[in-house]
Amino acid sequence: MKNTKLLLFVFLMTALVSCSSEKSETHKKERPNIIFIMSDDHAYQAISAYDNKLIETPNIDRIAKMGVLFTNASVTNSICAPSRATILTGKHSHLNGKVDNHFQFDTTNITFPQLLQDAGYQTAMFGKLHFGNNPKGFDQFKILPGQGSYYNPDFITKHDGNIKVDGYVTDIITDMTLDWLENERKEDEPFMLMYLHKAPHRSWLMAERHLDDFTNREFPEPKTLFDDYSGRTSPAGEAEMNILHHMSWAGDNKVFPEVMDELGIAEIGFDKQRYTYEYSRFTDEQRESFMEAYGKVNEEFKKAYPSMSEEDMMKWKYQRYMQDYLGTIQAVDENVGRLLDYLEANDMMENTIIVYTSDQGFYLGEHGWYDKRFIYDESFKTPLLVSWPDRIRAGSRSDELVQNLDFAQTFLEAAGVESPDDMQGESLIPILTGNDGQWDRDAVYYHYYEYPAEHMVNRHYAIVTKDYKLVHYYYVEDQWELLDRNKDPLELKNFYDDPAYADIKLDLHDRLEALRTKYKDSNEISQKYIDLLMKDAAEGKVFGVSKEKVEEIKERRRRLM
Repeated sequence: MKNTKLLLFVFLMTALVSCSSEKSETHKKERPNIIFIMSDDHAYQAISAYDNKLIETPNIDRIAKMGVLFTNASVTNSICAPSRATILTGKHSHLNGKVDNHFQFDTTNITFPQLLQDAGYQTAMFGKLHFGNNPKGFDQFKILPGQGSYYNPDFITKHDGNIKVDGYVTDIITDMTLDWLENERKEDEPFMLMYLHKAPHRSWLMAERHLDDFTNREFPEPKTLFDDYSGRTSPAGEAEMNILHHMSWAGDNKVFPEVMDELGIAEIGFDKQRYTYEYSRFTDEQRESFMEAYGKVNEEFKKAYPSMSEEDMMKWKYQRYMQDYLGTIQAVDENVGRLLDYLEANDMMENTIIVYTSDQGFYLGEHGWYDKRFIYDESFKTPLLVSWPDRIRAGSRSDELVQNLDFAQTFLEAAGVESPDDMQGESLIPILTGNDGQWDRDAVYYHYYEYPAEHMVNRHYAIVTKDYKLVHYYYVEDQWELLDRNKDPLELKNFYDDPAYADIKLDLHDRLEALRTKYKDSNEISQKYIDLLMKDAAEGKVFGVSKEKVEEIKERRRRLM
């Protein structure tokens, strides 16, 4: 009898363990792979799924055709490193501490890759992180130091130390990514892969194979290329990112330094220095290709320059900017195609979430600008395309107000991992799976901090709805803007003092204060970050601003107090 009971007990326990093991294996297999593709400064205007006036991006568009394209995706702080910190932590800049490119990232922050790794995900990162040299939560990484280089780049690696790889950076990052998928990934475990491009970040050096094509293309000009910055508050006019006045001749537009000297053209910022650094990284063969393509550009410029008006120069610099910027995107699109082809060839699409985005938007001549930082759409909005077969309806679009703040909680929910209570985003799973009724966000919060510094864009915070933006510029001057996104889509007029908007303004003020409370932002926190940056700026430690400029700003502030 005892033996019978013992046998029965062993049988039941074996069955339970077997059942539990099967459930565990089923859970493992059901958890989706996650591939997060992000480029640096890739404007939504330069993706043909959004608008094909500038360039065709058939491979990036494939993601939208397989899934959903978001038309109202945005960032919480439009500048590189802070955006990446928000993506990793799921927190606004003032809480994760990475408010600008100047101060270091607080590595005590818990990031979603750490949580996925702890939950059994394989994790890998290749490309541009932008801060730090030892990202937490990754089994494998090979990252560019800082901004990285377009040609023959250096990499910081987890297992091989610091290395230099010959070739073009966009191709190399993809080679590393595909090699990991093919040779290091464990097929029986889910993975989270961050595939992060340097392009199309300044100084816009395209691959050799695209030089002849793109240096001969001509592009349509934006309607606001010659914006005079009237009709709004003063920060638009104070900013130093106008294509004519602030984009450098050699470092950005590839005018040879000797041609600048011959024509008597003065440097703009770190002009020749930027050019010399990039030029020094070429191999002899790469240098020959560069000189052949841009030699023709320089010869034509030398002939035209003596009779050029300021308007002509603006038009010429815009075309040069677009040729180089879009040329770098051509390589990004080709390489995204390589990744998608690999996934299809290896039957890996079915249970894989693929995201394509940028760390923020970018001005492509709108308002006469390059760069980002402002809350005007081309900077504030960012491309977002997501595919997940059998979960997301192919070819769908969403105009919901989603942000980079939401990625962490989205990936954690998809993986069945609980989000920390201090994450501030919202999971996009309801929108992705067609349950929009479970999504009720009607406004987002934005806060930009890096002033005074390069490009001199004033500090501001804002509430943004589908219809309006209420923006507060608070340092140096105290100014408000109310933008009507429907009536004035080019964002050229401030309606703040228009009596017709009195009720709308009051409502937005109330809702803005509620958002600041919800996200735990305050004037005291803002002042803390002002004091920290101003201290370093006064000591000459902040890139792009002189001690003399800091004293001017302090004097402006004193006059207003």
